[in-house]
Amino acid sequence: MGVACIKKINKMPSIKKAGYAVFMLSAFAYAGQLWANTPDGAGALSINFNDFTGESSLVPALKIVVVLTILSVAPAILLMMTSFTRILIVLGFIRLALGTQSMPPNQVVVGLAMFLTFFTMQPVWENIDKNALTPYMSHTIEHEEAIKNALKPVQGFMLKQTRDNDLKIFYEMNQTPPPDRPDDIPITTLIPAFMLSELKTAFEIGFLIYVPFLVVDMVISSILMAMGMMMLPPTVVSLPFKLVLFILVDGWNLLIESLVKSFQV
Repeated sequence: MGVACIKKINKMPSIKKAGYAVFMLSAFAYAGQLWANTPDGAGALSINFNDFTGESSLVPALKIVVVLTILSVAPAILLMMTSFTRILIVLGFIRLALGTQSMPPNQVVVGLAMFLTFFTMQPVWENIDKNALTPYMSHTIEHEEAIKNALKPVQGFMLKQTRDNDLKIFYEMNQTPPPDRPDDIPITTLIPAFMLSELKTAFEIGFLIYVPFLVVDMVISSILMAMGMMMLPPTVVSLPFKLVLFILVDGWNLLIESLVKSFQV
């Protein structure tokens, strides 16, 4: 069964693999912390399906269905509410601008985007751990308050990166007036507006990345036409020059630094 699951995961797209990797890392970390803070046997989890008999069995059965549904969509939700989308798109643009086809490989690009997401979202994770996870595990707050405290820093992060025009579009489509306070914006409206803003920002950064490499392609193409070498593809000749340019300006450091700082504005 384990081999079949691994084969099934390997057939998934890279974005879905990253989502499941983020979710599994979080699940293992939480399980390890839960096991370390409980005595032997106290943290064991058991489900007895024989208890689901009679008319009252509908409620626990529905709870299990809801939990399994949340677990299945949790990776996608986590990716949509973090900096992962912008980072992955920009890294994809730099690979297209260089013209290196599959270099770096998809696994490297997704892995770098995932760990850069951990780095940029670290203050949010620390806030969630301090105000939601730790108090809930110590039984000082209820699960409703823990969820509310966990959503606050995530909403604050998304609000900083979301344009007012993008929020306005969704309120106009819903034909409802915007709230007076940003904290009153529902999460169902904030998430798509945040995603739209992230896509716009990522494409703006991608355009700025493309311009210098496009200039190199145009110069090389003009030189080849002037020399009468019409049959030689310009991309074959321009690729080494673009790589040299990218290395000389320390492109990876500039790109990563600019990406991280774009979330700190």
